Amino acid sequence: MVVAEVLTGISLVKASVDFIKSNISTCQDIGQIASQIDDLFAGEKQVQQARAKKSGSSLGDQFGVDTVAKEMIDAKLAAEQLREVATMVDMRFGHGTWSGILAERAKRISEAKEAEAAARREKIKRSNEMEESIKIALGVFLLIAAVVGLFVFLMFSVAMAVQIDHGRAIS
Repeated sequence: MVVAEVLTGISLVKASVDFIKSNISTCQDIGQIASQIDDLFAGEKQVQQARAKKSGSSLGDQFGVDTVAKEMIDAKLAAEQLREVATMVDMRFGHGTWSGILAERAKRISEAKEAEAAARREKIKRSNEMEESIKIALGVFLLIAAVVGLFVFLMFSVAMAVQIDHGRAIS
């Protein structure tokens, strides 16, 4: 259900922000809150996905004012929480830290997508090569079958001709 997914996403965002708020002043490096930042991004992504995903729900659930308002408010809350964490991280670790985190995250996501696309291309290439090999093997098999069939036909024809000639010779 869409509402349950939004609740999961927004509750993950809130829990992550609460943890970051309570621990940002005592952490020595960004790595100590990195998993919570990951959870924050995951929760925000869930909120956005739940907002975009409409299939499987009834029309009343999809277009009801309550559902639409909740989705909009949750998305705005998630964005607000992200901005708040960005400010806290920049204040604690220096200006530009958050933008650096976002840039590195975008780079890693891009690299992962590129690797996935390369793997997909390689799989298609292997599939095409396998298909081509099967076609060649089938062609060779059919050619051999045709040659053997022709040889058997010729042998049968010669045998019949010899038998016919042998029958004429006896009579």
